[in-house]
Amino acid sequence: MKHKTVITTLSILIALFSIIAASTGIFSDKGTGPFLHETVRGDTVLIYGKGLYAHMSADVAVQGIAQDYITLFLGVPLLLFGLARARNNSLRGTILQTGTVFYFLLTYLFYLAMAMYNAMFPVYILLLASSLFCLLLLLIPFDTDRFRESIKSEAVYKQAGIFLIINAGMISLLWLSVIIPPVLEGTIIPKQVQHYTTLIVQGFDLAIFLPLAFVSGWMAVKKQIYGYLFTTVYMIFLSILMLALVSKILFMAAEGASVIPVIFIMPPIAGIAIYFSWRLLGNLHKEKTPEEA
Repeated sequence: MKHKTVITTLSILIALFSIIAASTGIFSDKGTGPFLHETVRGDTVLIYGKGLYAHMSADVAVQGIAQDYITLFLGVPLLLFGLARARNNSLRGTILQTGTVFYFLLTYLFYLAMAMYNAMFPVYILLLASSLFCLLLLLIPFDTDRFRESIKSEAVYKQAGIFLIINAGMISLLWLSVIIPPVLEGTIIPKQVQHYTTLIVQGFDLAIFLPLAFVSGWMAVKKQIYGYLFTTVYMIFLSILMLALVSKILFMAAEGASVIPVIFIMPPIAGIAIYFSWRLLGNLHKEKTPEEA
């Protein structure tokens, strides 16, 4: 593991600051409660009215809290476990850590850009910076020769790549179905914008994360080593992210929101992503750590 000291420091910072940010999002409840707000576009939006996400719309605030639970109770433990294994020169541990850091990067990019300004803004900055540079330090010097030699079978990468391509296409169509109809109707702004400035999730997904999934999957189908690596990392990232989406759906259902048909779509996608993550990590020969040698 190259840059061990820097990566360890950044990973610990990510863990500590995400514990602070997620715990604050979950347990803070100061405020008067829900109230209606008229946007600059003349629409009326129900505002959450309490806690860290007090000034966010009620449905989005609940989703933020749902994701905080996944970050706190799944993301942080996976990050620290992957770090511990990576420090022992485990290839599986390094890849697990890389995929988990990618999840933190996306999460706090969205929180920094989308969440209404709150007390955690400086923490979001630190988390995004730490995640970005940690991810770069993990990926740029990655030993692809060692990775290639550890692969048991190439067949699973093609299957996983096809899944990433299909999933990227499906989510792209979903987001375009939000964006395009208002343009065709002449209203321009989708109702999902609510009182925010723009569609942050859809914009970043369509510009960065979905193309990355498609390209990774395509490279894996074409049997390119970086495609194998990126597909494995992306699948781990996607597994955590999809569990966060399932958590959001369950929280919204508990609040009385309609979750049909997504309740039947997202859990199977999460299950497939987890299955492929397990297959891809298991497809690497287990190497003896210094303690086991």
